[in-house]
Amino acid sequence: MANRINSLFNIKYPIIQGGMIWNSGWKLASAVSNAGGLGLIGSGSMYPDVLVEHIKKCQAATDKPFGVNVPLMYPSIEEHMENIIKLGVKIVFTSAGNPKAWTSTLQKEGITVVHVVSSVKFALKSQEAGVDAIVAEGFEAGGHNGREETTTLCLIPDVAKHIDIPLLAAGGISTGKQMLACMVLGADGVQVGSRFAATHEASSHDAFKQEIIKANEGDTHLTLKELAPVRLIKNNFWQQVQQAYAEGATKEELQALLGRGRAKKGMFEGDLIEGELEIGQGSSLINEIISAEEVVNSMMKEFNEAKNNLVNI
Repeated sequence: MANRINSLFNIKYPIIQGGMIWNSGWKLASAVSNAGGLGLIGSGSMYPDVLVEHIKKCQAATDKPFGVNVPLMYPSIEEHMENIIKLGVKIVFTSAGNPKAWTSTLQKEGITVVHVVSSVKFALKSQEAGVDAIVAEGFEAGGHNGREETTTLCLIPDVAKHIDIPLLAAGGISTGKQMLACMVLGADGVQVGSRFAATHEASSHDAFKQEIIKANEGDTHLTLKELAPVRLIKNNFWQQVQQAYAEGATKEELQALLGRGRAKKGMFEGDLIEGELEIGQGSSLINEIISAEEVVNSMMKEFNEAKNNLVNI
């Protein structure tokens, strides 16, 4: 395929693996890149020395392009960026912050910068900041999300008509047919999270992966908007949050309930009761744990079949 995303990243397929915390280590990133997509290491759950280890292992495991996702509100952001530059990473996806903060610094080092947004307003701000591409993420996505609750179906065409740079669609995308739909709407490619979380190479706990493939329609919910909106599988912790809302909990009380380390407890350690289980609505379409290569190949196969069938509509 020849399009702007493939050209920008020098990859075979316009499929980007989301840089999910506690899921996206070097094994997953290198596997996706080796399969023809673009793998991302999720640095948001890594100490600086751990990120260094994952970058070096990813470089040893693939000779294909890969990148690092960096939440801009990460407490040790300077160390992360310093290590990324020093180790020669050429692609950085930024999120959860102001794209002006690091874009020019990274680009001066020859690094391609992509920023994740959830609205037209922030897509335009990102373009003005000089990023090389944008990920527009609908609220179907798992993990931290936009407060606007704009769906991918509405967000992508709206962003596409307002920007000139390459656009990736994200949020609820687990299949090749959905990928085709997003590209018809104006995206140049897709960023996929949940489908890659349920792979053998994902660094998350097997118990969490099993919860993903068991999830049905309606089993996830976007909550905690007073803190940082997050989409979770409905478990005991989620029920505690709903009870807190019913009792009129303040923002401070919600923060105390959340505490620290719940995402690690749920996704990485496999505590399905008290942990945060961050996953998107696309989980209802995922029925088995397969390899990252199989995900890429099956998505492209379905994409091409659906594209060819469009002539019959």
